[in-house]
Amino acid sequence: MADFVMPTLGADMTAGTLLAWMKKPGDEVKRGEIIAEVDTDKGVIEVEVFTSGIIDKLLIEPGAEVPVGTVLAIIREEGEAPGAELPTVAAPSIPTEVSKPAAIISPAPGQPRVHISPAARKLASELGIDLSRVTGTGPGGRIQRADVERAASAKPTPTVAHDAAAERQERMRRTIAAAMARSKREIPHYYLSTTIDMSNAMAWLATENLKKAVVDRLLYGVLLIKAVALALHEVPELNSLWKDEKLIPRPEINVGVAISLRQGGLVAPALLRTDHQNLDELMKNFRDLVKRTRAGSLRSSELSEPTITVTSLGERGAESVFGIIYPPQVAIVGFGGPIESPRTVEGQVVLRPAIKATLSADHRVSDGHRGSLFLSAVDRLLQDPGKL
Repeated sequence: MADFVMPTLGADMTAGTLLAWMKKPGDEVKRGEIIAEVDTDKGVIEVEVFTSGIIDKLLIEPGAEVPVGTVLAIIREEGEAPGAELPTVAAPSIPTEVSKPAAIISPAPGQPRVHISPAARKLASELGIDLSRVTGTGPGGRIQRADVERAASAKPTPTVAHDAAAERQERMRRTIAAAMARSKREIPHYYLSTTIDMSNAMAWLATENLKKAVVDRLLYGVLLIKAVALALHEVPELNSLWKDEKLIPRPEINVGVAISLRQGGLVAPALLRTDHQNLDELMKNFRDLVKRTRAGSLRSSELSEPTITVTSLGERGAESVFGIIYPPQVAIVGFGGPIESPRTVEGQVVLRPAIKATLSADHRVSDGHRGSLFLSAVDRLLQDPGKL
């Protein structure tokens, strides 16, 4: 038997609210399949299962708020007999500020649930809409965002919506503040910066985009993300986690991207296996990730698997940004916006588009020498964008 537990969706998460089960006892599940929806300060998250088998029992009832690590369901793995005796599970206590008893589901088949998209559920919660009164128009009667919006227009609740959104934003701000305070308190940061000539990258990008439809054109930001991913092959200790006072190298490169939310705050979900994606795939997946992040519809792996984070404030006019490491990661890379910078080329001073690249890294894991090699690798890779 395998335990399916409330996942850790970032170091700042202590508990989550189980909103719905996507499976019932007796259903077959495959690794990577969505099994549940969980509400967190970062939005409604679709939680994947990381083992294949049969759902044996669902232990937690939707609506319960439970701590990270709580066993939510039991999965019978291949070759195991049905109805095997369950191990005794001691559920951890919920912190006072989020205390709510976790309801236990009886061994009977799963209760009927509302079929609803994560974005629609999030909107209904913010608007105070009773989902039992909403008629779904999606496949199989699934409630979609448009259905909730129609229900809201019939019963305007501006004050409820504003209060719910403000409360979520305040919670997110508190959560971010706690994580960043912990980072600065516990992680010995060191900081490096360099200026990268972007002439080759910008010229190549302009030429490539002329060959593409407008909706398929590349943003220069994806070149930066891909260069970071490839540079980690040369300085792999920056693609690690620091847990239990030891370094844990990560076999995959999953670059987290800091995405600002329209209502305030930010989330940094991962582009999984970043180094294996070509630029067109990366651009498509980046657009999708931004859209789903702002709609509150992310997958658990996108929040639990980042191995390094990239942040950029260039579009806001900042020339450089020195980020704070998001534990348990050990580094964060910052990029400013392109500026015309004087450079010496063949004995002559010319103006070239350039960006400031910065590295904030954990001194327990690497040092300035290794960090400099990493930034040099990013620079070198961006000089030959056609090979990214």
